[in-house]
Amino acid sequence: MNREDMLTKLIAQAGAEGAELITLRAIVEEASEMGAGRVLERIGLGDKRAQDDIDELRELLGAWRAAKASAWKAAVTWIVRGAMALLLIGIAFRLGEMGMLK
Repeated sequence: MNREDMLTKLIAQAGAEGAELITLRAIVEEASEMGAGRVLERIGLGDKRAQDDIDELRELLGAWRAAKASAWKAAVTWIVRGAMALLLIGIAFRLGEMGMLK
């Protein structure tokens, strides 16, 4: 019995016998499962390879985050080095030691 048949029977049971809490919960659960399945099918993740695709995307996202963090760290390092070099040049100029730089 597939999910659609199960949902149809549960709705018929609720209509015939009155809707008890357990029947309503079963209807909601089956409807949710069917809706989730439809969404996964629409976005292309309804097949058996979907888990491999998700794992690959997570790995790619992790690599992207690592590369981004590394790039920011390198950029900050170069900015700090440039600021320190400018500070040293400024100190040398202030002390009149520009002759050393020529």
